[in-house]
Amino acid sequence: MYCLRWGGGLEDDGVIDLSKENPNWYAVYTKSRHEKLTSKFLVSRGVVTFLPLRSVLSRWKDRKKLITVPLFPSYVFVNILQKDIHNVIYSKGVLRMVGINGVPYPIPNEQIESIEKLVKSDLKYDPYPYVNIGAEAEIKNGPLAGVVGKIIEKRPSKHIVVLSVDLIKRSVSVEVHVHDIELL
Repeated sequence: MYCLRWGGGLEDDGVIDLSKENPNWYAVYTKSRHEKLTSKFLVSRGVVTFLPLRSVLSRWKDRKKLITVPLFPSYVFVNILQKDIHNVIYSKGVLRMVGINGVPYPIPNEQIESIEKLVKSDLKYDPYPYVNIGAEAEIKNGPLAGVVGKIIEKRPSKHIVVLSVDLIKRSVSVEVHVHDIELL
């Protein structure tokens, strides 16, 4: 338990119990093509990680193979307490933690939960350039119910919705039926 003193006095009216602090999601920027290795290393150190992957068909001269690659190249997400940032920064494969002015900044839980929900669904999804503009909409039905994203393209029966992680400026697109979306 830490005690903060306000106004230079000795009173204990600013007591903060750090044991009740909730972990936050942070983005870790890794060495190129070291996302899986970094995630595995962090998990071995007891860190909760999230590395969204997607399957792609890789073609060589003599064969084709389905491989899994990171949805957001060079990024791994970690769910840690602020006091544990130091342990993550000095881990194998980590170049830095994403933040503002050199200070790691947490990612809203809803953004990570949206990407987790998408990856667990059977829907087809692809990386998409980050979108600053567009109408926000909530998906009301299906495996992504409750997820909020931005509509970037309207088609007769389906819309393309983009889910974004603002801090790292990365997005992913998914097709959703028109009747499953409600504008916010």
